[in-house]
Amino acid sequence: MYRVAIGQDSHRFAEKESNKKLVLGGVVIEGYPPLEGNSDADVVLHALTNAISGISCVNILGKVADRLCLEEGITDSRVYVKKALETLGEKKIIHVSVSIEALRPKLATHIEKMRDSIAGLLGIDGNCVGITATSGEGLTEFGRGNGIYCTVIVTAEDI
Repeated sequence: MYRVAIGQDSHRFAEKESNKKLVLGGVVIEGYPPLEGNSDADVVLHALTNAISGISCVNILGKVADRLCLEEGITDSRVYVKKALETLGEKKIIHVSVSIEALRPKLATHIEKMRDSIAGLLGIDGNCVGITATSGEGLTEFGRGNGIYCTVIVTAEDI
């Protein structure tokens, strides 16, 4: 049996200077402000975590991630994805589709690194991770450069 789920997340760019970096799909992208959030605010991995939660029906972002971040100081969103993977039981992710809307940064040169990062995190082949990006044509806050929005669709099968 197969299951398909969708996850989404969005964050504004931080207005204040900080030591945080912009992280997307587990990859640090230099030269741009970080996104606002208690964690690293990686919208790609947050959307992925939400999509995995859609498969397992166990929410990670919220109580679990808040405890990890606020009480244990874990701000790396890869940990949230790993927690979500632990809820899959006898299901295995076989394909991931990522769609990012952002005027900035331009993502074409970062897509391969993000694919490799996500594939490694999930234990699947890089050819099973599709990533597309759009500037949004200025139609939304993300298309005007005020933040980043991400949608992820995950396909899993029973093992």
